[in-house]
Amino acid sequence: QVQLMVSGGGLVQPGGSLRLSCEASGSIRSIETMAWYRQTPGKTRDLVADVSDSSSTNYADSVKGRFTISRDNAKNVVYLQMNNLKPEDTAVYYCNVAIIDGPTKYIYWGQGTQVTVSS
Repeated sequence: QVQLMVSGGGLVQPGGSLRLSCEASGSIRSIETMAWYRQTPGKTRDLVADVSDSSSTNYADSVKGRFTISRDNAKNVVYLQMNNLKPEDTAVYYCNVAIIDGPTKYIYWGQGTQVTVSS
């Protein structure tokens, strides 16, 4: 079993910053991709950013230049540094981890954390 522990999130004013963290623990062989998604009420859960096991990153156009995803492979942690936050970044943010065990890929989701950008 794999558990994902998410921390960070909260209320911040427009232009402010927040950092999200997600730590994977448990029976982990090899972590492939680590990612952050976000979701607002009535909408789909959309990719914000992901980082591969080779540290290649990918961002949604709406966050490019403002958000940075990174990972610490020794600690099995993925971070999302969010700068210059805008009201439209308000959402529940979810951590997503793909773990390889032999020929099988397992996808795990962390609990959501609320990010609210408001003055």
